[in-house]
Amino acid sequence: MAKTVSGRPRRPPGLGTGAAAKGSRAPSAQTRAGAAGRTGRLAGLFVTARRRGPGAGRSRRRPPGKALLFAVVGGAIVAAMAWALLGSQLLVVRSVQVAGGGRAVPAAQVLAAAHVAHGTPLIRVNTGAIARQVERLRQVQSVQVSKDWPSTVVITVTPRTPVFAVRVAGGYALVDRFGVSIRDVASQPAGLPLLNVSPAAALGGNPAVRAAAVVLTELPPQIARKVRDVSATSSSDVSLTLANGSVVVWGSTAQAKQKAKELTVLMHRHARSYDVSGSGTAVTQG
Repeated sequence: MAKTVSGRPRRPPGLGTGAAAKGSRAPSAQTRAGAAGRTGRLAGLFVTARRRGPGAGRSRRRPPGKALLFAVVGGAIVAAMAWALLGSQLLVVRSVQVAGGGRAVPAAQVLAAAHVAHGTPLIRVNTGAIARQVERLRQVQSVQVSKDWPSTVVITVTPRTPVFAVRVAGGYALVDRFGVSIRDVASQPAGLPLLNVSPAAALGGNPAVRAAAVVLTELPPQIARKVRDVSATSSSDVSLTLANGSVVVWGSTAQAKQKAKELTVLMHRHARSYDVSGSGTAVTQG
């Protein structure tokens, strides 16, 4: 017969309860977190080490031999450039070209004033000094000097343009709009009006000369061709004498364009005098 056993069922060996099983229970949450943190740090170090690769901790300094080589090569390049610019015959002045002067400023005169020595290293050529020397020629208004590498200096000249003729001993002086006497001639050139200013000796920088030049510039061409004389006692008192003897009282240079329009209308009527000195109140006489 089957034997029946009553009472509590027995536990398998090694499984205890209460205090007996306390030493063998699962790790706590704090212990698991600490272990996970250590594992993450170890994994991070492993990944970093793999990224750096072998020898990542070694110094990357350039070997002293390469640095010295670069220094020597750089110094040689600088020395070669200095020699080419200053010491060799490769980049020196071999020619000087003059442009823009035309017949008014002969090239030979410009070259003599510039005094550029052939064989001078081009880098040593002082373009400003050359320009100042050429500008001393009275028929020169402005000068631009440039270097055309490897061996040419270019001097570009803007000549002065005569606007008036002024009586001087032995003939006439041709004067530009700034009052600079360009050259002297024996007779008055056709197309240049005679200029009378006060004082007559002071031409250069005289405001009256400048005002007279402005008036001529503003005149319509068909009227400007008829001007025989220009008188300017001051910058605000300019008058013109036409070839037929008629006089134009211009006044100052203010509102010059408006005055030119009014004069054009007035000259449809022959008169001895046209007064446009007061813009908007032009009148005629005779």
